[in-house]
Amino acid sequence: MPNNNEKTPATGDWVQPIVKENLSERAYTDLRAALMRGRLRPGERLRLRPMSVRFGISATPMREALLRLVGEKALALDARNSVVVPTLTLEQLQEIRAIRTDLEGRAAAAAALVATADEIETLVAIHAQISECHASRSFVQAVDLNTEFHLTFCRMARLPILYDIVEGLWVRCGPILSHLYDEGLPDWEPHPHLRLISALRERDPDKARAASREDIERGGQGLLVHVREANGG
Repeated sequence: MPNNNEKTPATGDWVQPIVKENLSERAYTDLRAALMRGRLRPGERLRLRPMSVRFGISATPMREALLRLVGEKALALDARNSVVVPTLTLEQLQEIRAIRTDLEGRAAAAAALVATADEIETLVAIHAQISECHASRSFVQAVDLNTEFHLTFCRMARLPILYDIVEGLWVRCGPILSHLYDEGLPDWEPHPHLRLISALRERDPDKARAASREDIERGGQGLLVHVREANGG
């Protein structure tokens, strides 16, 4: 049975039985979201039959979903031909960070010109929840909300091709997001999220881009340290 313990393996409470048609697509979508939000961990083996049981579907659509993600390099095959969550190298993480800095910066700048007041208030609400999680040290939920914050302002940019690329990058780096706070809570004031919100309200693309860059470069230090240590460096 799923429980609320933050250390519970990720293949637990995020799984919901699939009862509608297009079973492979639903399984693919749910697995992709789990990867993106840090609910699956590097090295975790996704065995076909147990995964089929968890999703409440047969092996064929489950296999299709898993292999689709393998084809996208979101999952990998190990020496035994089992599907596993891949482990990022330091070089891969650095490349992902560089691309995210560029693309999310572009999205932030574009959002500063088109975001509505309601959309900006949505970001305010998400960041307020992140702050509450920090205060209660609910870091699993904080990681999930941080992902939502970034994807939300990227959607606000009205750049669907850019958004798809950014989402794919989050899928690739999502499994290490549980280490986001390995270096402790950020001590900057104000938080880059608040700088970004302010820039959106001011319709200032340059400030929005700078806030996004700061958040990625400074906020992800725990991820860099973890991957460096995991790679023996």
